[in-house]
Amino acid sequence: MKIIGVAGTNGSGKDTIGVMLQEKYKFLFVSASDILRQEARARGQESTREILRNISAEWRRELGSLGALIDKVVDLYKQVEDQYPGGLAIVSLRNPGEPDRIHELGGTMVWVDADQEIRYNRIQSNSVSRGRAGEDNKTFEQFLAEEAAEMHHEGDAATLNMSAVKERSDVFITNDGDDIEAFKSEAERILRLKSII
Repeated sequence: MKIIGVAGTNGSGKDTIGVMLQEKYKFLFVSASDILRQEARARGQESTREILRNISAEWRRELGSLGALIDKVVDLYKQVEDQYPGGLAIVSLRNPGEPDRIHELGGTMVWVDADQEIRYNRIQSNSVSRGRAGEDNKTFEQFLAEEAAEMHHEGDAATLNMSAVKERSDVFITNDGDDIEAFKSEAERILRLKSII
């Protein structure tokens, strides 16, 4: 099984890479954030970033594994593996146990980033089309505060620590432009250069 984990800052283009891998290379593209959103809805909760953080930490504690979310997605992939011969692309990883598990499975971690203001403006302009108008409706200061809470570790090992995820990444891609197709092409070029796809 070929497995690629994609992490990075909010609005950097993680899902765009997942879509490219699915469309061009027949990967199953799964967003960890979307799995957490589904769980929040099933519990009758809003999909705020704080609630999603709490659910992911709860799962890691209950299942006794910091890579619990990866294992959930791998189990899902095994059920449909024949439909996705390219492999599995898991996007939106935020705990260091997740890249560790990706590496244990022989996979590669990709980190995507972009300028903070560019990312904020992207999120605001795309919130309706992404179905996240309520979730993404925030000021730039709120956006920065949420990012800081996810980047720097507070709490036990089950909580988010995106700085540690970045440290465990193998490939780094910057997405400061405004042309999605150009970004897809550049990401594809880098992944092919590194022999990941």
